[in-house]
Amino acid sequence: MEIIKLEKVDSTNAYIMRNVEELESPVMVVAHTQTAGQGQRGNSWEAEPGNNLTFSIFYRPYQLPPMAQFSMSETVALAVVDFLGVHGIEAKVKWPNDIYVGDKKICGILIRHSIMGGYVSYSVIGVGIDVNQTVFLSDAPNPVSMKQITGETYALSQLENEIAHIMGDRLKLILTEEDRRELHKEFMGKLWRGDGKLYPFTDTASGETFKARIEGIAMHGPMSLRLEDGSARVYAFKEVAFQ
Repeated sequence: MEIIKLEKVDSTNAYIMRNVEELESPVMVVAHTQTAGQGQRGNSWEAEPGNNLTFSIFYRPYQLPPMAQFSMSETVALAVVDFLGVHGIEAKVKWPNDIYVGDKKICGILIRHSIMGGYVSYSVIGVGIDVNQTVFLSDAPNPVSMKQITGETYALSQLENEIAHIMGDRLKLILTEEDRRELHKEFMGKLWRGDGKLYPFTDTASGETFKARIEGIAMHGPMSLRLEDGSARVYAFKEVAFQ
């Protein structure tokens, strides 16, 4: 996968969106500093310049139907889990696609898709991995970095090449529905709090807090919960929050 390295940019996602017509797929855009990096729900992503991996990938999947776009999210999340595993860090995927080590967040992912002609025309995959940062000043409740976990200081240029290779290999594995079913099984095996125990959740519309266990994740994304009283609920993205 080709890598484009930028010293400073508003966000790598925005850079790709401005240059969609000129970019070849796949390509990874890396920035030393992002002045307006974003996470899910429009949250800003705190990334100390020169200490973290902040990049976006421009990718044109082969005939991926819109209903299967969650497979892209699963693929990217598992690629990050693979990458961290290479460095001895056991990570899980917090639905839908944050990456956690224990109860702390080490990576955020934001993916945007363009749909055309009944398929995903292209995807812009934004990823932020905390690497060498050890002091976090934002109000993010639970950040953690690779250095805080292992005590090592990492060369970002080496990590950029590693993650580009891993992402490239992973993105090739969602060509068919059978591929995507196998991917989904792997995703379920790496699910944070997917151990069948009860955990607290909040319904974002009503504000209700309740305990439930994760019963499953549909291949197109929604999460099924089983409450303490045995009743079941299904939530799409942003409709429920972990506590």
